[in-house]
Amino acid sequence: MKTTDNILYRIKSQGGLTVKMLAEQLDITTMGVRQHLQSLENDELIEHFDKKVKVGRPTRYWQLTDKGHGRFPDCHSDLSVQLIGAVKQVFGESGLEQLVSHREQQSFTAYLQAMDGITSIADKLELLSNKRSQEGYMANWQRQQGSYLFVEDHCPICIAATECQGLCRSELDMLQKLFSECEVERTEHIVAGSRRCAYTLTPLDGYE
Repeated sequence: MKTTDNILYRIKSQGGLTVKMLAEQLDITTMGVRQHLQSLENDELIEHFDKKVKVGRPTRYWQLTDKGHGRFPDCHSDLSVQLIGAVKQVFGESGLEQLVSHREQQSFTAYLQAMDGITSIADKLELLSNKRSQEGYMANWQRQQGSYLFVEDHCPICIAATECQGLCRSELDMLQKLFSECEVERTEHIVAGSRRCAYTLTPLDGYE
């Protein structure tokens, strides 16, 4: 992977990063990082923002611009939006809702079959993260105190989801069905302006 692509990927998956953070992660000099950042800024793929600290000068962080986010695929976005519009026009909102429900059921069935025989929440999250990452969602998970955090750093259907909010609701409903042993709450939402989509899974009594 090219260094510039690596930098974009790390900022996309981790949020704002400083020159020092990138230098440590990439194992290159801060001067080398600055040169790559300058190139990416010239291409309008990244921009900086300053965060105040208690003592001294503000710390400079780098984040993706809209153009930078556009470097990560949104699967067939134009076609998806056109099809959503066509379904609305021909079949109405009820027809679109049926289409969303059908997609949800297909995805749910595929993930459920892949999870067959897996009982622990952690193992299910590991499998789901791998599956979703293969589909372009850049998914990962981590254990928290008393809960689990499931994160998708990218949404490959973001433009379609913006056009059809039912897709986002469907994603949440599907997670709740896959993890019926947990209470599932969406805590961050790309369509609502967040950097990523994040879900907190809190096990019900008797599960862990």
